[in-house]
Amino acid sequence: MDLQNKRIPDQEFYKIREEVLQQWPTGKAVNLDEAIAYHKSLPDKKVFSKKLIDAKNRGVTLIQPRAGVALIKDQIELLTYLQNKGEADLLPTTIDSYTRQNRYEEAETGIRESFKEGRSMLNGFPAVNHGVAGCRQLIDSLDTPIQVRHGTPDARLLTEIAYAGGFTSYEGGGISYNLPYAKNVPMERTIRDWQYVDRLTGLYEEAGVSINREPYGPLTGTLVPPCVSHAVAVIEALLAAEQGVKNITVGYGQCGNLVQDVAAIRTLEELADEYIQKSGHSDVVITTVFHQWMGGFPQDEAKAFGVISWGSATAALSKATKVIVKTPHEAAGVPTMEANAQGLRCTKQVISMLADQTCTAANLEQEKEVIRRETRALLDKCFELGNGDIAVGAVRAVQAGVLDIPFAPSRFNAGKMLPARDNTGAIRILEPGNMPLPKDMLDFNRAMIEERAKVEKRKASFQMVIDDIYAISKGRLVGRPQGMR
Repeated sequence: MDLQNKRIPDQEFYKIREEVLQQWPTGKAVNLDEAIAYHKSLPDKKVFSKKLIDAKNRGVTLIQPRAGVALIKDQIELLTYLQNKGEADLLPTTIDSYTRQNRYEEAETGIRESFKEGRSMLNGFPAVNHGVAGCRQLIDSLDTPIQVRHGTPDARLLTEIAYAGGFTSYEGGGISYNLPYAKNVPMERTIRDWQYVDRLTGLYEEAGVSINREPYGPLTGTLVPPCVSHAVAVIEALLAAEQGVKNITVGYGQCGNLVQDVAAIRTLEELADEYIQKSGHSDVVITTVFHQWMGGFPQDEAKAFGVISWGSATAALSKATKVIVKTPHEAAGVPTMEANAQGLRCTKQVISMLADQTCTAANLEQEKEVIRRETRALLDKCFELGNGDIAVGAVRAVQAGVLDIPFAPSRFNAGKMLPARDNTGAIRILEPGNMPLPKDMLDFNRAMIEERAKVEKRKASFQMVIDDIYAISKGRLVGRPQGMR
């Protein structure tokens, strides 16, 4: 393969860029020099990277929702409400599904239907169709930094529009926005397309505009062991840094066991720093994001607030730089802005109450060491498979099942690794597939699950996995057999 973890030469980048900007008419309005000047005119309070660095230095956890609707005026109204009534520290613009698949004609139809119906007929904001001017209406109307959140395998045009439109943070990556989101997109293609995204970010950085980049941490959001999401986050951080990105937020989705989750966030920042430093990019700032529970939610709103509060407490005790907040309407579908704001205020209350507390559990250091060793085993094998090149190694690792994301829809994902909870609710590896973990780590994972099997008086099997997937929506963390409390 001709893929490699090397900075895209300018001549090659600008040749690709000509084609990218022609994918939809709004691409013609993108002017890099003018966009850089616009970013430089933004006050610090609207710049994501500056707010994250300040939060990291002060040791505070910022809160951020998810939110996106079809029309500009409605998106402004929604974000203004979340800023003022939800007390959000950071804001999102979630992109619609058509844009994520580069289906801009259908997104345009969705905009027209939204005007006609008087409500959003899309499940997000079609930024490419609204163009640079439309995006800037959002930026100019709010007093809080705004990030683009999406799920797009080929996000090159979306990135161009979003950056020129004034967004100062951008989520995604060549692995995290492929395997959990797409069925038939080859890894080599998405890594190359996301190298373009990161090189564009690097060009802004070189011009004095620091745009935050955030690999998507939760992946499928379903029983993902920390070592798997950590490995993907570190790989995407390394790929971004090579293209000139200087401000990176690595993420992790809540598993539910407090000690494991705190250990995960703390080791994530540590490991990302370690591998970034080894790669020679000593000037990259690493921050962290903790995603509240991404799996099934209880239908009952009061119970949903319980799940949100637990995620808030974990985010605070882990000292994550920011937390992505869920809503009490999670089980029902797209939340009202009022419900979204309730989730934010609930989270802020818990985080504020726990701001001066830390997690000092007796088994915290042990859990951190488990995550370190498992993650390093995966990453080191990726480097080995790529003969030192992490881009090549990542592709080959997916092909070999070394990187194996549970329940991913991609046909390129091995799907041989199976996770399950242990008796305390920590996520362990039931079946490793081809993951190259040390024998003592495999033995540890198996022993922890067998301990649960003994308590439940059943064999460790796929039924445990199914029970765990539905457990939180049914009021438990561990999926116990029917009749067992």
